[in-house]
Amino acid sequence: MRRRAFITLLGGGVAAAWPLAARAQQPAMPIIGFIRDTPSAPFLHLVARFRDGLTEVGFVEGQNVAIEQRWAEGRDDRLPDLLADLIRRKAAVIVANSPAALAAKATATTTPVVFATGNDPVSDGLVTSLNRPAGNFTGVVFITSMLGSKRLELLRQLVPKAMTIALLMRPNSTETEAERSDVQNAAQALGQRLVIVEVTSEREIEAAFATFAQRGVGGLYVGVGPFLTSNREQIVSLAARHAIPAIYPLREFVSVGGTMSYGASISDAYRQAGIYAGRVLKGEKPADLPVMQSTKFELVLNLKTAKALGLAVPDRLLALADEVIE
Repeated sequence: MRRRAFITLLGGGVAAAWPLAARAQQPAMPIIGFIRDTPSAPFLHLVARFRDGLTEVGFVEGQNVAIEQRWAEGRDDRLPDLLADLIRRKAAVIVANSPAALAAKATATTTPVVFATGNDPVSDGLVTSLNRPAGNFTGVVFITSMLGSKRLELLRQLVPKAMTIALLMRPNSTETEAERSDVQNAAQALGQRLVIVEVTSEREIEAAFATFAQRGVGGLYVGVGPFLTSNREQIVSLAARHAIPAIYPLREFVSVGGTMSYGASISDAYRQAGIYAGRVLKGEKPADLPVMQSTKFELVLNLKTAKALGLAVPDRLLALADEVIE
């Protein structure tokens, strides 16, 4: 009886140990690497919208997925090290803005990458085509740089008597150079005098507005790209100080007091990126996920700002507006 009791006890011990062993063998939560070349503070709302997209496909941060955020704080030279760290941590998928995605492409990583970009990912070399991305990259395109002529037309409707329009831009990316060309061609076709000022720092942004005042600029076109969006509060504040009506590429500028914006929603693009990241976690391959493109462009007007500038917003613009902030 003592031998049978010992065998029973041993069997019970082994059975009790099984749940612990099974738990020990279960994989840890998958990691998503979220990386941008920008500072974090101006873009935390994008992380929130990304989480919304993940939730739509059944992933909740802290419950069944972990999100590791990496921000290069405006220093593209930091991106390779930040990406290497995410790869060492065995990120199951990396979500990146355009500069970070290009840096990931340069590393030849095999980790799935979901990008959110305002530029053409085919021209940038991220994918071979929109419908058939091939490789391990796919993502979302929110059109920004190809709307230059439309934005200039809208700005002229707001300030039809302005003799000189300024273009504020950060140079040296395919996205911004394409926009420069588009705006220049549109201005020439309209017979519009155009002043182009390039900026790469907050100090240069301040100096740019001094130049606008000296040149008698009657309207401002603010270009695309994460640098200018990161500094949107400074730009909007300077435009108000110098009483210059402006059109911006994203709603984020208007929400902090900018006059008007026209473009796709970067926030919704990151929600869609969250959906794609979740689908990759569920086993779908980036090569099988066509690049999603924005199909809706929104005109947002800030009437409070327009009134402060003494502008009478034309009825036609009000009728076209998708959103009016009062």
